Amino acid sequence: MLCTECLLQPSTFLAGGSFVAMLKLSGISLTAVIIGVGCVYLLALKILSYNHSLASLEGYPSRKDIAAQWPLASNTTTPLFKPPLHTQGRYILDSSGARVKLASVNWYGASDEHFIPGGLDVQHRQDIATTIRRLGFNSVRLPYADEMVRKNPTINPELLVANADLVGSRALDVFHAVVDALTDAGLAVIINNHITRARWCCDGNLCDAAWSNDYLGPLCTVSQTEDEWVENWETIMRPHVRNPFVVGVDLRNEVRSPWGRFTWYSWATAAEKAAGRLLHMQPDWLIIVEGVQSANDISGARLRPIELTIPNRLVYSAHVYGWSGWGSLSPYWKRSYDSFVADMEHNWAYLLAEDIAPVWIGEIGVPEVPNQGDLHYWKNLIRYLKECDADFGYWAINPRKPRENELETYSLVEDDWKTPKYDYRLHDMADLVRSSTKGSKKANGYAGMGLNG
Repeated sequence: MLCTECLLQPSTFLAGGSFVAMLKLSGISLTAVIIGVGCVYLLALKILSYNHSLASLEGYPSRKDIAAQWPLASNTTTPLFKPPLHTQGRYILDSSGARVKLASVNWYGASDEHFIPGGLDVQHRQDIATTIRRLGFNSVRLPYADEMVRKNPTINPELLVANADLVGSRALDVFHAVVDALTDAGLAVIINNHITRARWCCDGNLCDAAWSNDYLGPLCTVSQTEDEWVENWETIMRPHVRNPFVVGVDLRNEVRSPWGRFTWYSWATAAEKAAGRLLHMQPDWLIIVEGVQSANDISGARLRPIELTIPNRLVYSAHVYGWSGWGSLSPYWKRSYDSFVADMEHNWAYLLAEDIAPVWIGEIGVPEVPNQGDLHYWKNLIRYLKECDADFGYWAINPRKPRENELETYSLVEDDWKTPKYDYRLHDMADLVRSSTKGSKKANGYAGMGLNG
């Protein structure tokens, strides 16, 4: 997720180092920096200047009615598909040739300062996995930080109160135990390299804007080369080589840079390097490559597609929030539907329309109590996801953020990590979740799609 408030703080772009040192390292003139920071500041003001009035939810059923209609899964252990997965055209298929539409939820925490997925002090990991499965999701995106892999600290026992068998464990052991609990519940797991330094993501800090940051020298608290990034991937994936329900790797979250250093072309080259090493470990893994501009833009793949050493493994991924497209002066919570659709078609939906590759919208989300802008974006998004039939991932299951136990307003469950929030979000996602469990189109059943809205 993008921290829009951080865009208002030019100091975040300096990553804890001196202003002069940054200029020397980057070779950028003082005038260019002043202009750039000024543009970012004005852009942030523009992005944040939407209607903050609370939205009316009068058109939605009551929470009681939503609860009665929500497609809860009655069986929470039987596998939902037959691994391994592969791609054909715009679809992800299982070993029988049936379509697997990813209806995912994010479970974060190993990407943050405590180094482990959240909620393990409240519920046993198997119970959280069961809750996710009962909500109808078939897969989980599980983020991690490079710092977590490299430090691998012993976890504070207070964070593992509900998982006593893990007390005394290191971060990687806890992460692997969570993965096993999810796959034991029949859920597919997609592991995501979310951020370099373990903290809340994502702001304008250049040290965490991409897969490597060694070009910034001493400015970054946690520095890593491209090779170290790949080595971290190999470390975290090695224990899961023989787990068929660990189905994919989401190579890097929301590649971005206010100065444009990390373009699609350099990112595509790095992604192919990591993919080659990971496919050597396990040829069945799906390789998921996010777009640039905070994962919103995959238009570069038209001229520079990702090429893997093993065919039929590539999935592209976009993130679509109300503020997405933050290089634009007109974020999605202000767009008409036609304008929203035009951006989706340009940025990523052409890959589906032209039957090139699957696209997984790995992060979508809105707060439990929405503003008018939030609800406007959400309605446009849900309408479009139904029309284009894209795979998706909701951010997030977590009811609390790690830092200071802050409320996660986007959460789908209460503080007990068990009770669903039966509100407008679950109501609107019901059809998306149902369509992921209808079992499928075969690959040869593809009949095209209309994307004109």
